[in-house]
Amino acid sequence: MLEEASTAGRRREHGTVSGFGRGGKMHGAGFYCGCRLELRKEMRTVKGPAIFLAQFVGDAAPFNSLKSIGRWAATLGYKGVQIPSWDARLFDLKRAAESKTYCEEVRGTLAGFGLEITELSTHLQGQLVAVHPAYDLAFDGFAPEKMRGNPKARQAWAVEQLMLAAKASANLGLTAHVTFSGALAWPYFYPWPQRPAGLIETAFDELAARWRPILDAFDKAGVDLCFEIHPGEDLHDGVTFEMFLERVGKHPRCNILYDPSHFVLQQLDYLEFIDLYHKRIKMFHVKDAEFRPTGRQGVYGGYQGWVNRAGRFRSTGDGQVDFKSIFSKLTQYDFPGWAVLEWECCIKSSEQGAAEGVPFIQSHIIQAAGSTFDDFASSGADQVANGRMLGLE
Repeated sequence: MLEEASTAGRRREHGTVSGFGRGGKMHGAGFYCGCRLELRKEMRTVKGPAIFLAQFVGDAAPFNSLKSIGRWAATLGYKGVQIPSWDARLFDLKRAAESKTYCEEVRGTLAGFGLEITELSTHLQGQLVAVHPAYDLAFDGFAPEKMRGNPKARQAWAVEQLMLAAKASANLGLTAHVTFSGALAWPYFYPWPQRPAGLIETAFDELAARWRPILDAFDKAGVDLCFEIHPGEDLHDGVTFEMFLERVGKHPRCNILYDPSHFVLQQLDYLEFIDLYHKRIKMFHVKDAEFRPTGRQGVYGGYQGWVNRAGRFRSTGDGQVDFKSIFSKLTQYDFPGWAVLEWECCIKSSEQGAAEGVPFIQSHIIQAAGSTFDDFASSGADQVANGRMLGLE
């Protein structure tokens, strides 16, 4: 996969057209025409701005119903909303999976404010597909009360929720969905005490076995399942994603939600990540972070709260993420989705962060080029002329 991604990157860098070989026929304006064809075929403008509603839902208006929170988001200038499927104040996942009429009503409610649904989220349910016993009590609260204290029942419920999400996404006309992978191996991420041989491999084999039927369900629904690459999950960086992808047979629906903030906090090269995995990146969270190590703490954070950690999430624009380069790369690689604000910050208020998110995203969205800047200098040469210029005829 890495070689495939690297080769694709080199092709784009040199401006060649996919499928154009030595024996192919070049039409029109020669090399420059080929470059222009690639741009028109492969590059599109990132959609947005949109907002993930999970961090804003509450019992007080306007955050306590889909209609009122939709009106609030539209007033700020958002064009799309990402819906947390577990929150009944906004959305009925089971009903959406069973009723296209309900889905039309939901879409109609948001369309009245000029909003689209970008994707549904099952972060909390996905977490429960795989839970190490050390986290049983911590994650029990994600499940209905009747499932708590019963890991097998909780897991079965989580899988059912993902199956419903596949159908609901299809009924809503969506093409992507976000979730967490859950984790069996996470307690052993640091190799002390020494891990027994095969421990991690066994964990990933089991993780893949649990997710393969879910991936098949999303494939049947025509929806990409995007794992948010996130610390605390077994899929927390590129290597672990590859380990999982290999075990699910490189499933075409096994894809990525790209969130650079999680890479800043673990000091991973978040720009090269796009170069390596752009073909699998189908969703994007615009979320900022900063990492300021000291002589007292680094990546692990010293068990400190968010305000006092070396690595912490910041409101968009207040951290260290190079969003200009990210939007450039996503546009270059023809990212098909939305730029969705996920607001998390231990300093700034959520409402200020939401308001600032709209102009921030708008200012970073690149209107994809439909032609190359040097078309004016095209010689109009064809393949025969090219051969003559090279002294081949």
